Amino acid sequence: MKNQQKGLNYWLFLLPSLLALLLVVIIPFAYGIFTSFTNFDGFKMAWVGIDNYLQLLEDRNFLESLWFTVRFSLVSIVLVNVIGLSLGLLVTARSNALTNFFRTAFFVPNLIGGIILGFIWQFVFIQAFSAISQVTGWEFFNGWLANEATGFWALVIVFLWQMSGYVMIIYVAFLNDISNDVLEAAKIDGAGAWQMFWRVKFPLVAPAFTISLFITLANAFKVYDLNLTLTNGGPFGSTEMLAMNIFNTAFEQYSQGYAQAKGIVFFLIVAILTGIQMKFTQKREVDV
Repeated sequence: MKNQQKGLNYWLFLLPSLLALLLVVIIPFAYGIFTSFTNFDGFKMAWVGIDNYLQLLEDRNFLESLWFTVRFSLVSIVLVNVIGLSLGLLVTARSNALTNFFRTAFFVPNLIGGIILGFIWQFVFIQAFSAISQVTGWEFFNGWLANEATGFWALVIVFLWQMSGYVMIIYVAFLNDISNDVLEAAKIDGAGAWQMFWRVKFPLVAPAFTISLFITLANAFKVYDLNLTLTNGGPFGSTEMLAMNIFNTAFEQYSQGYAQAKGIVFFLIVAILTGIQMKFTQKREVDV
């Protein structure tokens, strides 16, 4: 009877969370899958089967947005983790008031909302860069948001600025967890700075890579607010990322059934890539 009461209390405690999960995630997701097989436009709906999914294979805008998002994600994931780990090593090299200040300073950009962050950097890329170009005469600083190449790197730079400090905190947590006895033993054995990092610290922070890569992969693929405020997909849709393409299909073209099909494909791509990444990095944890 006591065990039954304990089990009942357990499920009663979980009930609000389970209801929220059901109402906010499971039911909308199931409805989205159903809608992806219709031509729903927000008012009327008719079953079209897999036509929406077949149309994706010929949708040039969707495929270009997908390729742009993949390129952006690959570059961002690598650079965010390299910079985040470098910052983590920097602020854990020694402990004093200054390092605590830098930890806070590096993390602060992550606290700024994406829309506000985008407008701040839009001002930098347009107004500040134009002023630099006028003073120096360097054309390099002109029109950074006006073409695909520089627009791509503008998005990468802002994403790095926002995410690197957050990832740094993850690496700092694992770096601080390394025993001083291990570090002292490595120093006694004559390990230099590079050997200390590569042979001692790097293997011990392997679990941090699993977490950081998962977070950066998911966030890089889902970028919308920065894309909206910096380039709005321009010029001529050349910097339109997948999240923006799906949003525009649903709420500008009013093809919500087709947009749901894009969303399901988007979900599957991110889920598959995340699964591969998790399996690879966790295997790496075991190997080291």
